[in-house]
Amino acid sequence: MSPLRDATERLLLIDDDPKLGGMIKEYLTDHGFDITVVLTGEEGLDFHKRRPFDAVILDLMLPDIEGLEVCRQIKARSNTPILMLTAKGDPLDRVIGLELGADDYVPKPFEPRELLARIRAVLRRGRLEKHEIVSRFGRLEIDRERLEARLNGERCNLTSHQFQILDMLSQAAGRVLSRDQIMNQLGGHDAEAFDRSIDVHVSRIRSEIEEDPRHPRRVITVRGVGYVFAKAQD
Repeated sequence: MSPLRDATERLLLIDDDPKLGGMIKEYLTDHGFDITVVLTGEEGLDFHKRRPFDAVILDLMLPDIEGLEVCRQIKARSNTPILMLTAKGDPLDRVIGLELGADDYVPKPFEPRELLARIRAVLRRGRLEKHEIVSRFGRLEIDRERLEARLNGERCNLTSHQFQILDMLSQAAGRVLSRDQIMNQLGGHDAEAFDRSIDVHVSRIRSEIEEDPRHPRRVITVRGVGYVFAKAQD
């Protein structure tokens, strides 16, 4: 699933409504993102030139530059995913925005949970474009197109959550991921229940991919911190 470039992924929100911007910033920060909020298109373009961002959330109604023009300029110099915020009555703007390269849109008003889901989706699509569809670690293959792991060519019996955890750890190979980082990336309505069963899922992953699950060489526990995927030699 999603590799973690750092502890958090960086988002740029360009919206001239400070109240809405504050609400979005608080909500997304609580879900593990580092979010910068600016109120004008000029500020947004300037920040985007000076700092790397994993995605941009762009309101189309801005006081200085049209959001569509901001979208065009960002896409002209980068492949940063853009999620547009649009008014419900503007289907033409949505079409034009998508034609200019925007990756998705959310009509206002929206539920924060929907925005979060769509952000995660555009980030996930962006990662899949950057990373190979099948990763190979000796006898272990992780196939993101089929959403399955294979050992010696045989399909491992993993649930969707377990595959996502394995994929996430493998794409961050060599870096320790905490349980909180894993949960933030998976999200969903059952986050609390999932937190309590993370060790169970990891145990199941080990039973499928490790030669000796009691002495794992791939998914290793870092006591008191989390887990790390090791590129062990088979």
